[in-house]
Amino acid sequence: MPDSSLWKAWMNDERPHGQVTPRPQEGLPAFGFLHPVASCVPLKTDLFDYHLPERLIAQHPADRRDASRLLVVHRTERRIEHRHFRDLPEYLQSGDCLFRNNAAVIPARLHATRPTGGRVECLLLRPADAAGEWWGLLRPGKKLPVGARFAATGHFTAEVREKTSDGLARVAFTTESGPDILAVANRLGDMPLPPYIHERHTEAERSLDRERYQTVYADPAHQVAAAAPTAGLHFTPELLATVAAHGVEFADITLHVGLGTFRPITSELIQDHVIHHEVYFVPAICQRRLFAHRQGRRIAVGTTTVRTVEDFLEKHCAALPQDLLDEAAIFIHPPRRFRGVDALITNFHQPRSTLLCLVAAFLAPGTTDGIDWLKEIYAEAIAREYRFFSYGDAMLIV
Repeated sequence: MPDSSLWKAWMNDERPHGQVTPRPQEGLPAFGFLHPVASCVPLKTDLFDYHLPERLIAQHPADRRDASRLLVVHRTERRIEHRHFRDLPEYLQSGDCLFRNNAAVIPARLHATRPTGGRVECLLLRPADAAGEWWGLLRPGKKLPVGARFAATGHFTAEVREKTSDGLARVAFTTESGPDILAVANRLGDMPLPPYIHERHTEAERSLDRERYQTVYADPAHQVAAAAPTAGLHFTPELLATVAAHGVEFADITLHVGLGTFRPITSELIQDHVIHHEVYFVPAICQRRLFAHRQGRRIAVGTTTVRTVEDFLEKHCAALPQDLLDEAAIFIHPPRRFRGVDALITNFHQPRSTLLCLVAAFLAPGTTDGIDWLKEIYAEAIAREYRFFSYGDAMLIV
């Protein structure tokens, strides 16, 4: 198992092989609200560690999206089932609403050369304020100081304009044929796979990633993500049609998934971890569905959706008359309660990660009991050789 310092892999030019006190809100679910004192329970990061054999880190997607395995957790009965993702409709009912993150992943990894001939890899993260400029990560970062130039002949030239202490670079791009660098990335770029997935060496592998490291419902108008909302990778158009035929509705939000999602917790206590911020967009119609009095459940597809919903409901006690663009800085961990999520579809997550903290909290809202239970569930998944992480299998927690 590679060590958990995946974030450092970018910073060090290495590629491994391998709380705000909530306020009561009218019309929210019975899961209730986190007591202010409860959020102060100190939790050691070691509680969220586990050993994973390297062979169980999925390096490629399943042959078919919905052929992935599905571990179903029944919280009330405290039992689990072993199914496949294509069986998901059996656990849904008319009136349920699936909340999804429709962010599209940018093929953000660009390859170029320095004037000396040395190779450069530039990972686009987000546009900067000035036209033609982007924030990103450069490799080899130490050989690309402010003022350094690199290019992809016939496509673009670039100059490093600024570098931050945490390794980010602001880069100005000039394209050869007129379109912006995002259009160039869509033609030439590789998908920004997580560092625990092995480097791709063939065009066939890279082409498969461009198709499969993207949800089938990703909105090209919302091409804003530097990482995929991976819980949604298991859906096929046919499966979505079957779900809709069961009377299940869909509500789409957009969260700009960043590399912060891979950043491990390095502090001794999880409460000392500085959580990353992510921009999100919640349409007015989606807000209304969060507050609607309904018989069905609000089912979040992925932790990015949970983060968006819970951040929004922490700040607003009613639907707004307009769409909302905001930024999530919320860190969800035990013993938090949940305001707007009744069930969760999620993948298996890295040790010592904020996503693992979120799932532990959701297993047993309002307590820390979910930490040990999550370890038991993961141990069972490892024993049965489930595939882990971005291209791996899924869980449904009801």
